[in-house]
Amino acid sequence: MSETTSEKHVFQAEIQQLLDLVVHSLYTDKEIFLRELISNASDAMEKLRHVEATEKNIHQPTLPLEIHITTDEEAKTLTISDHGIGMSHDELVKNLGTIAHSGTKAFLKTVKEGGAAPGSMIGQFGVGFYSAFMVADKVGVYSRSWHADSPELLWVSDGRSGYEIEEASGIDRGSKLVLHLKEDAAEYATESRVRHLIETYSNFVGFPILLNGTRVNEVEALWLKNKSEIGDEQYKAFYQFACKAWDEPAYRLHFSADAPITINSLVFAPSENPERMGFSKAEPAVALYSRKVLIDPSPKDLLPDWMRFMKGVVDSADIPLNISRETMQDSALIRKLGSVISKRVIRMFEKEAEADPEKYRGFYRKFDRYFKEGVATDYANRESLAKLLRFESSLTDAGSVCGFTDYASRMKDGQDVIYYLVGAGREQIESSPYLEAFKARGLEVIYFTDAVDEYVVEALGAFDGKKLVSIRHGGVELEDHAAEGESLTPEQTISLCEFLKTELGDRVTSVSSGRRLVDHPVIALVPADGMSPQMRQMMKAVDENFKDEVKVELEINPRHPLVRKLAEAKDANPELAKLVSRQLLDNALISAGLLEDARDTISRMNTLMEKAMGH
Repeated sequence: MSETTSEKHVFQAEIQQLLDLVVHSLYTDKEIFLRELISNASDAMEKLRHVEATEKNIHQPTLPLEIHITTDEEAKTLTISDHGIGMSHDELVKNLGTIAHSGTKAFLKTVKEGGAAPGSMIGQFGVGFYSAFMVADKVGVYSRSWHADSPELLWVSDGRSGYEIEEASGIDRGSKLVLHLKEDAAEYATESRVRHLIETYSNFVGFPILLNGTRVNEVEALWLKNKSEIGDEQYKAFYQFACKAWDEPAYRLHFSADAPITINSLVFAPSENPERMGFSKAEPAVALYSRKVLIDPSPKDLLPDWMRFMKGVVDSADIPLNISRETMQDSALIRKLGSVISKRVIRMFEKEAEADPEKYRGFYRKFDRYFKEGVATDYANRESLAKLLRFESSLTDAGSVCGFTDYASRMKDGQDVIYYLVGAGREQIESSPYLEAFKARGLEVIYFTDAVDEYVVEALGAFDGKKLVSIRHGGVELEDHAAEGESLTPEQTISLCEFLKTELGDRVTSVSSGRRLVDHPVIALVPADGMSPQMRQMMKAVDENFKDEVKVELEINPRHPLVRKLAEAKDANPELAKLVSRQLLDNALISAGLLEDARDTISRMNTLMEKAMGH
């Protein structure tokens, strides 16, 4: 120290550049300054803990490790103090006035090379202290190092040309920052505003934070604690506080990992789904932290969009404290973090569904759309997500559900595909002619009854290497099955098929005898590349001008009495045979949900009834 009580220093050129950027940048989130200063205070106390492990001559060893924040609206000041490691004279010069320790050079290099906005990176290079000048036109740093014989000092600067260091008195170990706020930042001298910032960004800092004498951060960072130390009520309280939730969590996932990236995570699946109740699309609700300090409360690039119903915290010490939103989008680290969390969440649901199928069924009923959306959009997790889908089938009782894994375990020897049918509901599906051949052969058929199921099935394509096949489509090969009743001869069948193809013309792509029918006379099959009725309805809902001419493959049942009578009538009474042929096609289209205009059908039915009554 000089003989006078005060000495003046000029900022190093790089520090001056940094301050110019901070003070004059267009950075809008000025409020992060408090997060930075609280993080610095927390770091200072962590360093003291390390020193205490090896040193004995510590000044004021009994001082509590707390962060004290004081607001003064009248004086327009904000004070942040800690009882951490403190700074000596040389450390004040090195840490606050030169580039040797602060990382300023790297910071300036990044900005010069066209990185993100300067303000968004404050703290990323260890220069978080300078964010104070975003809101203050004068900053005083009172500090006393942990050494017992250390002097009491005051570092003060207006953030422009330089700083002064002078002796002070009455200072405890640690550092105390006094911010003299700018006129346009006077809000940060109000207790309510500062409390909001602490609760938003620094609520889980590991040391008590006292605002004007009252502790603010009461809730612990549970994600860093051992699971064996936490009870269900603590988890519930954390969920409702940290996730701003009003319901109870249905499931939770609490885990830590060191490789391939350091992760401490506590995420919850809620028990209620606001989207299902008609609310707007939910925002991502798994907050991203770095060492207990909030980086982003709603990161859009961390987890896949379908997982937006999940709530909680992901903390990774590997992530820079001030990674910007722009950098997050391109960050391989964030992608790796998101991938690990996603896979863990899916595995958690798998285990929970296996452990308590009934509970999972109730949960799935409320949240099924998210899983289906995931199958359609999340290619990386599609196979795993498919295991979480639930549905009824021809082998389940009404109201009971199963999954693809259950279906696969019941497949018959030699069966290499998974059969399904999309319809409006179980009753409608079971009354359709499509099921007859499959039920007769004991082949299980999955019932998909949700409007979005067809998109999901098309996106999935296969499960465990087995192709998903709609029994509504043509081209499905079935083994021979012994059928009861008299049948048309092969020659009669061919002749009738030719008659029907000629009579029905372009309305059918083909007419043939197949193996699908037992009790129905005919069936309309959608070509492999054709749209199902549900898909057509959705297309019409999206585009009122949508038109798609219905053309089907018609399959006849040569054992059905009506078909055998028709084979006789085509020669004995051609006019009646033509009427019956068209009516059979319309009936098949009605069963398939493909008849769009029934005016001709009704007129023809009236004519047929007249003939039946002898007119």
